[in-house]
Amino acid sequence: MKTIQKFKKNYFLFSELVRRDFTKKYKRTILGMAWSVISPLLTLFVMHLVFSNLLGSNISHYTIYLFAGQLIFSFFSDSTNEGMTSLLNNAEIFTKVNVPKYMFLFSKNVSSLINFGITLAIFFAFVLLDGIDVTWKFVFLLYPILCLVIFNLGMGLILSALYVFFRDIQYLYSIFTLLLMYMSAIFYSIDGFSQIGKNLFLLNPIYVYIRYVRKIVIEGDIPSIWLHLIAAGYSIVAFAVGYLIYKKKNHSFLYYV
Repeated sequence: MKTIQKFKKNYFLFSELVRRDFTKKYKRTILGMAWSVISPLLTLFVMHLVFSNLLGSNISHYTIYLFAGQLIFSFFSDSTNEGMTSLLNNAEIFTKVNVPKYMFLFSKNVSSLINFGITLAIFFAFVLLDGIDVTWKFVFLLYPILCLVIFNLGMGLILSALYVFFRDIQYLYSIFTLLLMYMSAIFYSIDGFSQIGKNLFLLNPIYVYIRYVRKIVIEGDIPSIWLHLIAAGYSIVAFAVGYLIYKKKNHSFLYYV
């Protein structure tokens, strides 16, 4: 309850932070918000050009398969990378004014969520163009998106706290996200792997969310209860760990910024 009351009290500051973060991202760019559409489409084009003949010949609706993977991974990468520096970049504010420090991270995530929503609309347009029927099962896409938002917030809390104490985390995380991209089956299928290998992919939260989306959109099936539980489990654990770190180190941040 205290957290909700604090948020209501500082809602105006939060809305201003969201506005600032979103406008700052496209400041001094000629195309502005159009980059929210152009950037993922260019990335999709390059990946399709490189991998379609090599790895996509046996994958049904490969463009959508690729787009779904890139959509989820880009949202995760953008949200966590922006969130990682959110605390330190706003040190001038919270060292002078007593405000909830998580608000700076949450504002970054709202900005990333807006970009994700724009790209998601383009994704649905591609789904229709590719001849895939939009059914009532698409409503279930809200579930992995919600889980991913919570997971991103949790990872952002963890990373932003670590970044205050260890600046090296920024470089280590860039290597980690590169490895994670290759381990998320964005542009290849895992059908050729053994059952043990397929199960190992479930240890990757991003792959779980990508798999869920592909299951609904491309295969037209509702994922198993186990995939639902795994997706929720990752988001809950990440957010719980991030929350505990912030709660424990809340006052320590002031001495390291």
